[in-house]
Amino acid sequence: MTRKRASRVVTAEQVAARKRGATPESQLASRELYTGKVFRLDRDTVRFPDGSDAEMDIIRHSGASAIVPFMSDPEGDDPQLLLLRQFRYAAGGYIYEVPAGRLDGDESPADCAVRELKEETGCTADVMAPLFTMFTTPGFTDEKIHVFMATGLSHGASAREADEFVDVVIVSLAEALDLIRVGEIMDAKTALSILYVAGFKTGN
Repeated sequence: MTRKRASRVVTAEQVAARKRGATPESQLASRELYTGKVFRLDRDTVRFPDGSDAEMDIIRHSGASAIVPFMSDPEGDDPQLLLLRQFRYAAGGYIYEVPAGRLDGDESPADCAVRELKEETGCTADVMAPLFTMFTTPGFTDEKIHVFMATGLSHGASAREADEFVDVVIVSLAEALDLIRVGEIMDAKTALSILYVAGFKTGN
């Protein structure tokens, strides 16, 4: 029989402490199981807030940056932005995404955003503004994606990797939101990034 954990009331002070990193959870031990091209898989022994211990398989990831590139003034009437229609084997075909990529070594999120925008779309931006940072799937990975908004785009040549099969698509913000609504945009970072700019960074 599975033991159910009782729900606990958490105070505002406890929430603030956790945001500062002062959490009762702790890593007691860690063992590397696999290292690949994109991530490392560790098996950690973890102590939970109630004092119990357990083993967890955790994917360690260097982190990534994602960019919402605007072709026109975000404050204008239904601004245009760039999306990628990219082949993703794990997704079973082509999906819509904002430009994004992994941090390279000690690269900063802002430098990564500039590099990935250029490599994937051929564009450079006058302004690369930070928006927010998200955990992708905190149940099993520590991956974070740092999201930026790019404006004042200039066009140039892209420099994609050999395994990247990408079409650049120009859509209006309204069209992008409709793609989210009907389920055509299934990539979580893309949907959240577009919804964020639509809610907080545009005049629409």
